[in-house]
Amino acid sequence: MINKTQVIEKLSLVLYPGFTRSIVEFDFVKEVTVDENRIYINLDIPSAASEVENLLRQEINKRVEFLGDYEIDISITKPAIPRETSSHGKNVLPSIQNFVMVSSGKGGVGKSTTTVNLAIALAQQGKRVGLLDLDIYGPNIPRMMGIEDQQPVFLGNTIKPIIAHDIKIMSIGLLIDRGSSLIWKGAMVTQSIEQMLEDIEWGNLDVILFDMPPGTGDAQLTLAQSLPVTAGVCVTTPQKVALDDTIRSMDMFTQLHIPIAGIVENMSGFICPETGKEYDIFGKGTTQPLADNYETDVLGHIPIEPAIREGGDAGMPITIIAPNCETSKRYQEMAKKVWEKVLKVNDEGGVDNQTIQATKF
Repeated sequence: MINKTQVIEKLSLVLYPGFTRSIVEFDFVKEVTVDENRIYINLDIPSAASEVENLLRQEINKRVEFLGDYEIDISITKPAIPRETSSHGKNVLPSIQNFVMVSSGKGGVGKSTTTVNLAIALAQQGKRVGLLDLDIYGPNIPRMMGIEDQQPVFLGNTIKPIIAHDIKIMSIGLLIDRGSSLIWKGAMVTQSIEQMLEDIEWGNLDVILFDMPPGTGDAQLTLAQSLPVTAGVCVTTPQKVALDDTIRSMDMFTQLHIPIAGIVENMSGFICPETGKEYDIFGKGTTQPLADNYETDVLGHIPIEPAIREGGDAGMPITIIAPNCETSKRYQEMAKKVWEKVLKVNDEGGVDNQTIQATKF
């Protein structure tokens, strides 16, 4: 008779669809039991897509059946598919399950850095992730993800996203000459965002993150009217001058009926590389009263650390080059909290963007 260890060895050969890591490495295998005639396997996966479940069942059966003449019983727990709350809302990307808007009230607070590390953390936790850089006037995602020299592939009228660190990525910065300025009025920004949403071959994803321009303008409104945004993340620093603008960003989420996942307090302290001791330079903990006022959470406190800047400049974010350091662990916890909010929103019926659609006269 075989034992549990032998089954797990076979399961360690089963790659999670779309990734190079196994379901054992992702810790998706929650239970394995073996008796005389039956092998029971329980998985808990982050994708609601039926094709992912079907591929896993096929691959598990193929691997485990070599252990002998056993009945193979596979149980797979997965998130609920978001329910449609209205037939009048708009969603131009129905193949993607969830949408997370990462925004900030002002520039220079580390929004793009937060977005890339949050995206990588979600991918490392087994989600199929996309990342769309909608910061039209300052597209930094290509450099931060190490793809600034790559050219997108055009497939007829659509564009194939570039893949890096297991994430599908697209940015306006990949479509224009490096260093070129975009001197656009609001209508052109709106049209550009609509085209980037509709003309990219994203395929099936569990979640896509949007790196927004700072502020509360055309880009945010266009996105919210085009998609039922599942959750909003607001990035700020602890300084009061930054918090003044953060209030406006939080109010924007409220007015656009976007559920708020929480606030990221960036540059919250400095970790000395020689001693590992943390110093509060710009203050710390100032975002909690704001989070309380909007009945949401502070997702995490991300410190100033040289490795964050170095990784972003080199196209190797800290969650890739130093996954076990303190800052990476904070990003991982932040990703888990965001995903918990996404699941909660879906359990409660999802998001309806009907009421914010443009009125036609």
